[in-house]
Amino acid sequence: MKFNIVFDNIDFILKSTVITIKITVVSFLFAIILAVIIGVLRSEKLPRALELFLHFYIEIFRGSPLLIQLFFIYYGLPSIGITMGSFTAAVLGLTLNGGAYMSEIVRASIMSVDKGQEEAAFSVGMNKLQRLFHIVLPQAFRIAIPTLVNSFSSILKDTSLVSVLSITELTRSGQLIYTRTSRPFEIYLTLGILYFVMTYTISLLSKGLEKKMNRMYV
Repeated sequence: MKFNIVFDNIDFILKSTVITIKITVVSFLFAIILAVIIGVLRSEKLPRALELFLHFYIEIFRGSPLLIQLFFIYYGLPSIGITMGSFTAAVLGLTLNGGAYMSEIVRASIMSVDKGQEEAAFSVGMNKLQRLFHIVLPQAFRIAIPTLVNSFSSILKDTSLVSVLSITELTRSGQLIYTRTSRPFEIYLTLGILYFVMTYTISLLSKGLEKKMNRMYV
């Protein structure tokens, strides 16, 4: 085994790791905003047309491969005059895909909050928005945090697919190094370790945040 290949390319690998983290964080932030909006809307009674539109969006993005979605956004949309950079396309694809999954998590968490608490908030004069932001969402997020963190980890791992958009993230950097060196074992073992370290760190942060929120709402 020749792990000196890894050390010789460590700067390149670390730079691509930063790109991977950047894509993950930006995509997750947009996805969580989208998920909260859709989750809140779908927990209420909606006009039929809007309900069908949101249902259609969720089913399309949950029912088709992310890779196909990325190809469609980056290579398909320009045929109808919609063009964007590879980074934007990657973030958009991961946001729409992640938002579809996470919106169901948010909706289920909202629906699990005891309705009696909303009625009690209404009885003390809170309007609908106040009940949502002060009563419902804090409890819903406490319920949803473990699953949402799993979604963050999923987005992190899904960034490996954006290499097809010519973005030199972590997986793409491994492909380029392998092409030059023909040493797949050392390179892909290193990439696997880096992905594991990042996802495991996120898992630890999730457990700490979950404990903190549990203490706040005991």
